[in-house]
Amino acid sequence: MTAKKRGSAAIDLLLDDHKQVRQLIKQYEKMHEAASADEKQELAGQLCNEFLLHADIEEQFFYPAAREALEEEDLIDEAEVEHASARDLVEQIQAMQADDPMYDAKVKVLGEYIEHHVEEEEKEMFPKVKRAKLDFDALGQEMLQAKEAAQGRFLAGDSKRKTKGQGRSPRA
Repeated sequence: MTAKKRGSAAIDLLLDDHKQVRQLIKQYEKMHEAASADEKQELAGQLCNEFLLHADIEEQFFYPAAREALEEEDLIDEAEVEHASARDLVEQIQAMQADDPMYDAKVKVLGEYIEHHVEEEEKEMFPKVKRAKLDFDALGQEMLQAKEAAQGRFLAGDSKRKTKGQGRSPRA
């Protein structure tokens, strides 16, 4: 992740994550009818893991900073509820096999939850947070380091991800 402009590294990182997750959602939508169960399971697993990593970093670093900077805590509260709802669906998807009749529906609804959440963040929360006096570069650097550490642990074989807000410490 490279900051697109000075002072926006934290938001740029989150926007990059949003783009990645949206691409995975679109990819699943295009391929799910013709794909094998293994292909669907792999792509849905990637989508779930990307979402969980993003949510963990956002909840641990960005939301607390935004909560301090904004007078409207409702936006942060709603975002956390949206994360919890998406985490519940992720947990269900991860416990299923891709040939389950409800699998595609759950992945689709997860995509809809994520899309709604992303739209609200990008159109409502991020513009308000950008106007706040935060050190977005330092926050972005801290978020990036935590994300890279979490990705390293995941790639090293620690693929058992916690959900429902329990995975909030990517440094643990």
